[in-house]
Amino acid sequence: MTTDNETKTKTTEKTEKTEEVKQKVRIKIRAYDNKIIDKATKTIIDTAERNGAKVVGPVPLPTEKSKFSVGRSTFVHKTSSEQYEMRTHKRLIDIVNPNAKAIDSLMNLNLPSGVDIEIKMS
Repeated sequence: MTTDNETKTKTTEKTEKTEEVKQKVRIKIRAYDNKIIDKATKTIIDTAERNGAKVVGPVPLPTEKSKFSVGRSTFVHKTSSEQYEMRTHKRLIDIVNPNAKAIDSLMNLNLPSGVDIEIKMS
């Protein structure tokens, strides 16, 4: 059984942790090629750290696999088919308490083609 003092200290610890994190930028990166996505994440992390922001990540998210079966022929050999697979690699980066200079440099970043970036500020 917890006393009132213990519960008060637990709630104050939680509020102190939430007060520390005032602003957070979450960057979600997607690409079909794993080498390109690694280059893009390295570029983003280097830019954020150069401007004095704290970076959490990159967190590799599960790879999404899309499989397709295409028939080889329409008439004689219609039971045979070729199978293709498309993989979408994903990474997640959190930037905690960024300053205005870091956000501005992240918006003007030049990344390789084939990389999709989704930026959310909270």
